[in-house]
Amino acid sequence: MPTPAGPGLHKRTLLRDDVFETLRDAIVDGTYAPGERLRDAELGEWLGGGRTPARAALPRLGHVGLVIALPGRATIVAPYDSASTTSTQQVVAAMHELAARLAVPVLTPAEIEEMVVANESFERALMDLDVEAALSSDDAFHAVFVTASRNPVIGEVLEQTTPVIRRVERMRFSTFAARGSVAQHAHIIDLARQGDADGAALATRENWMSLRFTAEE
Repeated sequence: MPTPAGPGLHKRTLLRDDVFETLRDAIVDGTYAPGERLRDAELGEWLGGGRTPARAALPRLGHVGLVIALPGRATIVAPYDSASTTSTQQVVAAMHELAARLAVPVLTPAEIEEMVVANESFERALMDLDVEAALSSDDAFHAVFVTASRNPVIGEVLEQTTPVIRRVERMRFSTFAARGSVAQHAHIIDLARQGDADGAALATRENWMSLRFTAEE
C-alpha cells in the first residue's frame, strides 16, 4: 500500500531505533506489501524525522531480510521466499529449543501458570481469528522460557530473526490451521511440569518447525 498519509506516527522526531522498529513492524503487519517500493523521502515525511533516519534504517531492514536493495534502482520490501524463510525458521526453532532446555530446570510454578494462561488466550484468539491477539499470546507463551533461560543472547538473536517469519505467522494465525499449536503448547507445559528439559526442548523445537508456509493452509 502507499506510504500512510498524515504527519506520522509520533509528534516527536523518532530516534533511529524507533524508525527501524516502526518500519519493521509496518512490513511485518502488511502495511507495506512484498515487492512494494520504499522511498526514504516519503518514509521520512510519514515518520516525522526526515529522510536521514529512514535511510539509515533500510540497510538494517535488509540485514534481517525484510527489504532488498536493487542497486541503482530502488529498495523494495522483500518478497516471500520459502528457502530463506525456512533457514530463518530453523534458527528461531533452535533458539527456542535452547531456551526451553535452560529454563525448565529452574522454572517456577508461577511461570508454568503464565504459560497455561497464555495458551488459553492463544486458543481463544485462534477461535476468534484474532491475529493480533494470537500473536501476542503466542509471544507471551514462548517468552516464559526465553526469560527464564537467563541467556540474553537468545533474546538478541530472536529479535533479529523472528520478524522474517512473523509475516508467515500472521497468515497462519488467520486460519483455523494453527489450532494444532494449542495442543503442542499443552504438551510442552506438561513436560515442563515434569521437569523434562530435553523433552520440553524438543517439543518446543517441533512446535516452531511445524509452522507451514503453503497457501492451502
